[in-house]
Amino acid sequence: MTATALAIGCGGTIGGAWAIAALHELTRQTGWNPADATVLQGTSAGAEMVTMLGGGFSASDLADMQAGRPTDPILERHLADTPPSLPRVPGPAMPNPSTLWTRGGGHAKLVGIAPRGRGDASWLRRLAEATAGDDGRAAHPGVRMVACRVDDGRRVAFGAPGAPWATASEALRASWAIPAWMPPVTIDGRDYVDGGAASTASVDLIGASEADLIYVITPMASAPTVRAPGIGGLLEAAALRRPMSKVLDAEIETVRRRGTRVVHIAPSREDMAGLGANFMNRNRREQAFDAARRTVGATVERALETAR
Repeated sequence: MTATALAIGCGGTIGGAWAIAALHELTRQTGWNPADATVLQGTSAGAEMVTMLGGGFSASDLADMQAGRPTDPILERHLADTPPSLPRVPGPAMPNPSTLWTRGGGHAKLVGIAPRGRGDASWLRRLAEATAGDDGRAAHPGVRMVACRVDDGRRVAFGAPGAPWATASEALRASWAIPAWMPPVTIDGRDYVDGGAASTASVDLIGASEADLIYVITPMASAPTVRAPGIGGLLEAAALRRPMSKVLDAEIETVRRRGTRVVHIAPSREDMAGLGANFMNRNRREQAFDAARRTVGATVERALETAR
């Protein structure tokens, strides 16, 4: 029997909607059930997704939520809790400017000079606590949430062997702590921010012995020529998508060299036309999800075919 893992990358509100559409289509085309995953790893919005999957909700449940038809009070509340499209005015920069020249790859080098986020993360705490087990951690033993350690830029997958102990609430808030948007989270005496600052999905943190196959869903990493239309798409690609894609491509190559099969599902040009450039635009969430459902089937089919 194939040991299968799932890694869902960062993506904010709009990227999260696309990731759910992609996951739902993946389960439809393959018959695979995420509840059977050896590892459910998420980063930022991806951590939000695996929190729900690890709490017993199916890909269909998540799709119904995005379509505005939540099947459970927890999902109904979470949908209503979708964060605003713009952050609160941030606080002073986090005092670690040495990160500019001590780190490479992704956006980790900017963490030390990013303003401190002042957003309200209570909506993430509510979701995590509503889906956690009796010990405060995710009920599914394979759930992992990736955050970036501020002092040295190290990626930590909370829930993985050897990682600091954290509740599901702490891990989710840390993984979603977008610099300048959400506040850092202190765990075991160290500050953590959004794992996407270092890598969009941290696929290489899933061990070779843990999975023969990894499904990777990345709203914010894609092929070099893929971007959203217009000037906003050009800016998003230059500032976010291309750097994140470069890091992810190297991680996937590392994992494949270990002998693990990787199916990478990333937005196509058609997907991006429906998503737009602002992945935090709450007002376009439902529209973006509807557009994703029309295009993502072909995207998933191509990814599966390419990986054979």
